[in-house]
Amino acid sequence: MFFLVQQYEAARFSADHLQNPQTPGQTMALLFLRTQMRMAICTVHSRKAVGQFWNVVTNKKIPKRMWSTEMKDFYKSRYNEIPKPPFVFKLTYFGWIFALLVVFFWAYLIYDSTKPPMPKSAQAVAMAKTPVAGDVYFGHYEKYREKGTPVGSEIRFGWFIIRKVTDDNFYLSKGTGMSSNHKPKEQMDNSSFETETLPPLKLSEQSGYNIRFKSADGLTEVYITDKK
Repeated sequence: MFFLVQQYEAARFSADHLQNPQTPGQTMALLFLRTQMRMAICTVHSRKAVGQFWNVVTNKKIPKRMWSTEMKDFYKSRYNEIPKPPFVFKLTYFGWIFALLVVFFWAYLIYDSTKPPMPKSAQAVAMAKTPVAGDVYFGHYEKYREKGTPVGSEIRFGWFIIRKVTDDNFYLSKGTGMSSNHKPKEQMDNSSFETETLPPLKLSEQSGYNIRFKSADGLTEVYITDKK
């Protein structure tokens, strides 16, 4: 980032009437210097000015430890005559852009943290409700020959109905038109179901987007994605 610090002369007063403590007979001048700091985003001028006595002949600064009482009094008398800085702090063009970006960023964070949550869709609300007897769902089931081994498993897609619920066991019946390939739910019959149910299943996962049932032996799983 661009960064520059420099001093500049804010005011100059002749001190010819004062005795030069370092080189008697050579004239002096009282200079007041301000500090200016320039950055890519802003420019800053110091509020206070630093006073220095300089030998006009040699163009060298006279150390402050050598100041006489008259020099100190002259410094104090001229301090209030120093012109004020044009400004203390000022943003540059890029500084205004940066400031606006910061304001927009924090405004977004505040808005995002205080805005009400987006209303859930009707389907998400329905999927989040506890399944009860009579509910009809769309998804697929998987029957494994061996637990945890998908090879040779039976997979069917279609609609399911919950026949009954006892304690934490759910009894689901498959639709009569189950398909071995995934099809849009609108193309499948959601009104005819087998009388026989799958093995007792337990609810293992539920959110507004999916429901998962699993048998106690781990050989049957039903994945639900939609509710009628």
